[in-house]
Formats: sequence, structure tokens, C-alpha cells
Amino acid sequence: VQLVESGGGLVQTGDSLTLSCAASGMNLADYAVSWWRQAPGKEREGVATLSVRGGTTSYAESVRGRFIISRDNAKNTAYLQMNRLQVEDTGVYTCAAEFHFSTHLEYTPSPRDFGYWGQGTQVTVSP
Repeated sequence: VQLVESGGGLVQTGDSLTLSCAASGMNLADYAVSWWRQAPGKEREGVATLSVRGGTTSYAESVRGRFIISRDNAKNTAYLQMNRLQVEDTGVYTCAAEFHFSTHLEYTPSPRDFGYWGQGTQVTVSP
């Protein structure tokens, strides 16, 4: 079972970027998926979560309206579309998954809820 993120990079304020989380050894459709980020000196923050199958999404207040989490079951890949990026969005972005985990609109992610983690991809937003 493996999750591999890609798509990070250096962008400017206001740009858009889409991250990918490719799954292997697992049917991602059977898992809830969550994107996390960690900035230097800060705690890891869950920014977006997609519930198993039903597609319910939840977002951190800091990214709501700018980020979109989605999943392509045919490609066994989850995505995080990030729009209107800000300097504060800089960090290492990691995807996580948990089997048959249902969430709700107001769900606040906890790392303990997810058993599978990728290695992360760096996103840097310059002023």
C-alpha cells in the first residue's frame, strides 16, 4: 500500500497548483482521503478531506473557497486543486487515507484517523 504525492513546486501569490496523490496496492474509492500541510515551525494541519464513496468534503477555514479536493477512481488518484495561493499556504503537503472512513461537512481531521500516509511534496508560494 503506497501513496505518492506529486505536483508541488514554487509559485507566486495568486497562482494555482494541483497536487496529485497516486495510490497503489489499494482501491482509493474505498478510502477517505485527506490532505495535510506542515509549514516550518508549525503543527501539521489538515486542510481538506474527502469522505469514502459518498464524496462529502470538508475544508479548513484557511482554505475554504480556494482549495478543492477530488478523486478520480479510474486513475486511483486523489487531487488537491489550490487556487489563489498565498504565502501562508507554503509547506509540505501530504495525503493520507483511511479505509471505509465516513466524514461529514464539519469534520475536523485528526492524524489519528488516518493510517496511510504519503511522503509529501513541497509547495512554496513566493510574495
